[in-house]
Amino acid sequence: MHRPSRPAPPPVGWLFAFDWDRLQLQQLQRDGLARFSTAGFDLFSFPGNLRLATFDLEAFADRVARRGRREGWRGVLSHHEQYGALAAALVAERLRLPGASPASILAAQHKLHARRVLAQVAPQTSLGFAPLPSGYGEPVPAGLAYPCYAKPVKAAFSVLARAVADRAELQQHVDFSRIERWLLRRLVEPFDRVCRARLPQAGSAHRLILEEPVPAATPQYNLDGWVADGQVHALGVVDAVMVPGTQAFMRWELPSRLPETVQQRALEVAQRFLAAIGFRQGLFNLEFFHDPATDRLSVIECNPRLAAQFGDLYRRVTGIDPHAIGVALALGEDPLALPRREPSAGVAASLVYRSFAGQPVPPPPSRAQRAALAREAADALLFSLPKSARGRARDYAWTGSHRYGIVHLGARDRVELQARTERVSALLGWPAPYATALQAAVGAPAAAAVPPSRPASVAWSELAAPLASPGDG
Repeated sequence: MHRPSRPAPPPVGWLFAFDWDRLQLQQLQRDGLARFSTAGFDLFSFPGNLRLATFDLEAFADRVARRGRREGWRGVLSHHEQYGALAAALVAERLRLPGASPASILAAQHKLHARRVLAQVAPQTSLGFAPLPSGYGEPVPAGLAYPCYAKPVKAAFSVLARAVADRAELQQHVDFSRIERWLLRRLVEPFDRVCRARLPQAGSAHRLILEEPVPAATPQYNLDGWVADGQVHALGVVDAVMVPGTQAFMRWELPSRLPETVQQRALEVAQRFLAAIGFRQGLFNLEFFHDPATDRLSVIECNPRLAAQFGDLYRRVTGIDPHAIGVALALGEDPLALPRREPSAGVAASLVYRSFAGQPVPPPPSRAQRAALAREAADALLFSLPKSARGRARDYAWTGSHRYGIVHLGARDRVELQARTERVSALLGWPAPYATALQAAVGAPAAAAVPPSRPASVAWSELAAPLASPGDG
């Protein structure tokens, strides 16, 4: 009996596919969704990081586009924050494939420009903000509002972002070492070069932005979704649980505890912002605070790509695969037509294991510990992220903590999830990422909390008002 042959999976380019993306790329390829070609390099690992010295995004996009023509790519995608999302948009533009416009990626990733747009379309959700007028290492001028949250206009992984209480702390923060200045400039320059040509009104990305802080205990959330032909769809909301008294994530949980009405408000903000920047095709992730006491929703930023770390959580709890949605969007297909799998858990978490300066760092799990984990929790997804003493010191200086491991787990409910987390953590020899367990294991972390709000010499509204026009540089 003759059986019709299955059509060959379409060739798709996947740029900067690391960690979570690499795992799911392999699974999607096994499922026959697409045949992937990869390109890109690891920014923070040798020898890939050597390419930072001369990396040019437009030239990279030219090379990748030539390869895509040779191989007949039908789509191109990336969920990589620093370069991948913009590179994929540039390649899609060259090959006339579905995708977000480069200008919309730039508008979302340039944090100062994005703040200006948000202040226009959803002012009630926009925190006070201002560019730092001085450059790296230069004297900080008077007349700024404190406390504030200082961060690079373009960076990733919370690098060199921190809360500062006064002018002296801000001056200390911007006095980067020579190697820090070189690395920050090389990380930002490829983006800034494209931005100067395609979105010049945004201004230079080689600067810091200062933002109005929120109380340290204000809950933080992530709205995930996608846009197809300009229509915005929600995937869900993931809750961020912080190490008490710090800016460091302790774990992420799905489903969210946030009321549906607030989730809907967040979606409406995302719709307005994405429409304003012309983002019409792709996945997005909106980070925001919600203060239950005041009901204020404050946007942190809107990322024009999938938060890849959350993909596994959605697969466990909802049966929806966000990575498969990304492939469908890259091919110009309808994500709503994708099959939905049976959920395997009622709740799932991305558990983050980290240390702070002065705390001991547990060793990576041994082969025996990994085997015990496989027996105890076959569904667990483990990432061990050991670093040298120099690498840990850089983490403490740049992000305030060192992340040495991540584990994903699912459970029937949150009670079972905590019990499973404690058993798995004990097997690995790592303090469980729950507040009581961390305090018992290592005491209060040494990281600084967001300074409490207090009257400032200059009001945030006064600083932000002149910046309402995206045309200001």
